[in-house]
Amino acid sequence: MPAQQTGFDWGVSSVAASLQAADPSMWPVQPGWNPLTERFWASLDGQGLQSFLRERLAQGAVVYPPEPLRALDLTDPDAVRVVILGQDPYHGPGQAEGLAFSVAPGIKTPPSLRNMLQELQRDLGVPLPADGSLVRWAKQGVLLLNTSLTVEDGQPASHAGRGWESLTDAVIRHCNDTGPAKVFMLWGAHAQKKAPLIDAERHRVLCANHPSPLSARRGPVPFVGCGHFGQANDWLTRQGLATVRW
Repeated sequence: MPAQQTGFDWGVSSVAASLQAADPSMWPVQPGWNPLTERFWASLDGQGLQSFLRERLAQGAVVYPPEPLRALDLTDPDAVRVVILGQDPYHGPGQAEGLAFSVAPGIKTPPSLRNMLQELQRDLGVPLPADGSLVRWAKQGVLLLNTSLTVEDGQPASHAGRGWESLTDAVIRHCNDTGPAKVFMLWGAHAQKKAPLIDAERHRVLCANHPSPLSARRGPVPFVGCGHFGQANDWLTRQGLATVRW
C-alpha cells in the first residue's frame, strides 16, 4: 500500500493506542515495499487475515499495535543492512509500537529489551538510552521485523498462524534476494526457524538464545555475551558498508 500520512501521534498518545480498523490502506509503508504488500493483501492469506482482524475488532478485541506495518514504513527496503527477527508484538497496553522488541517512549522497558540494551552496553560501551524505543535503529536500516504483526491484549501469540507469516516470510526473502549483503540476527528457536530463507554464504547470520531472562544466559549460545552488535558492525565495515550507530 502507498505510504501516506495517518495522523497517528507516536508521542504520549501511544500509551493507550490500539488497532482501530482492519484497513491496510491506513498502514503506510515505504514505496519500495508496495509490490510485496499489495500481492499479499490480494492473496487468500491476506484476505483471510483482513477478515479475521475485522471479526476480532467487531467482537471487541483490543489489538496491538495501531500500525502493524510500521517496520516497513520506517525502513526502506533499499536501506536494509541488518534484520532483527522477533516473534509477535508486545501484548500489554501501550507497549507495541510496530517494531520488534521496541516499546513506545514512556513505557517501562521489558526484560528482553533490557537484556538487549545491557548487552549493547557491555559489547560496545553504548550508554543505556532514556527509553526503549528503537526507532533510531529502524531509521538507520535495521529492519525490526516480527513474524506475526498483531496480537491481542494479554494474549501472546494470539494472531500467530493467521496469515501474517506469509507476508513476513516474503519480506525476509526479499531482504535475502535483493540489495547488498546483510546481517541477520536470529535470537531464539522461533527466529532460527527462518534460517532456511537466508543464504548464509552471502549474508552474515548471527544466532544466539533469545534475550528473554528465561534463556538469555543458557546454552548452547547465551545471548548475554554474544557480542552480536559489535560483530555486525565489524562485518558491515568489511563489506564497505556504513555501520549502525547503536
